[in-house]
Amino acid sequence: MVRVPKLTRAEVAQAAWNPLLYIAERWTPSPRTVRRAAMSAVVMAVLIVVTGGAVRLTGSGLGCPTWPKCTDESLTATGAMGFHGAIEFGNRMLTYVLCAAVGWAIIAARSAKPWRRSLTRLGWAQFWVVMGNAVLGGIVVLVGLNPYTVAAHFLLSTALLTVAMVTWQRVGEGDAAPRPLVGKAVSQLTWLLVVVAGLLIAVGTVVTGAGRHAGDSSDVHRIPLDWKMITQLHADLAWAVVALTVALWFVLKAVDAPAGPLHRARDLFLVLMGQGVIGYVQYFTDTPEILVGLHMFGSCLVWIAVVRVVLSLRERPVAVVPVPGPAAEQPEPAAAG
Repeated sequence: MVRVPKLTRAEVAQAAWNPLLYIAERWTPSPRTVRRAAMSAVVMAVLIVVTGGAVRLTGSGLGCPTWPKCTDESLTATGAMGFHGAIEFGNRMLTYVLCAAVGWAIIAARSAKPWRRSLTRLGWAQFWVVMGNAVLGGIVVLVGLNPYTVAAHFLLSTALLTVAMVTWQRVGEGDAAPRPLVGKAVSQLTWLLVVVAGLLIAVGTVVTGAGRHAGDSSDVHRIPLDWKMITQLHADLAWAVVALTVALWFVLKAVDAPAGPLHRARDLFLVLMGQGVIGYVQYFTDTPEILVGLHMFGSCLVWIAVVRVVLSLRERPVAVVPVPGPAAEQPEPAAAG
């Protein structure tokens, strides 16, 4: 048995007043642990998108018809609510798992030695995005799955994924000023790629809002746009992203860029090809639910790949603290004659 250390009243007060500082003074995680904590937040950010898609695709969007409770009388789903209630309530419970993953990332970043305030701030940024999206998710339910709020819910999840990826990347970097690895023209081309990819994802939410997967078995309001027209725009933007990715790869090759940016551009191209295959198959097979779910998962992978391309264009070297060498021996003063 391990003896439980006795805590003084001052230590208990410190733990209650500033628990992060209390933990940081008693635990030093390894860099590998901090990186794993950051990755757990990334994984949960993707998983919450996929399970949110499952709620919509199974028609369980109003399985819990109110918020923050599941029903007016019950905080949790009841047996009478059936399959849809279980799916919707299960997705709500995953929000707590997401909060735990983000909390672990914050604690690990705060406890790392030396303490890097920038990592802790990124962790707290994730937390507040999660809180904001939880409130927005409640609004989505209260307004009866209005497609505009559903689209905003997805886009805010993409913002969370962005911050989580930046946090994961920053764990392996230093806090020095970023040093560009490519020229200004290449950087501008990359940011154009980011803008078009962002438009691609945003238009994808409009495709969903105008399509047949409303998220509930009842007649839910849809965005009043021609679905085929908006789907064609979505496809055009996807091909624009592919073209920009190929152009970026050739430009990086021409300017003899480091291997990192080249590999990230290649990875983005491969993810886009897989996502494109799923997109076209679901379009010509009348958007079956399983393929729509895979397409949502693919959208997360595409955005992760885009963020990694941007982050690969610069480096932040880890500052090395010089270790002073032994002091030179001073000659002893001569004794007085």
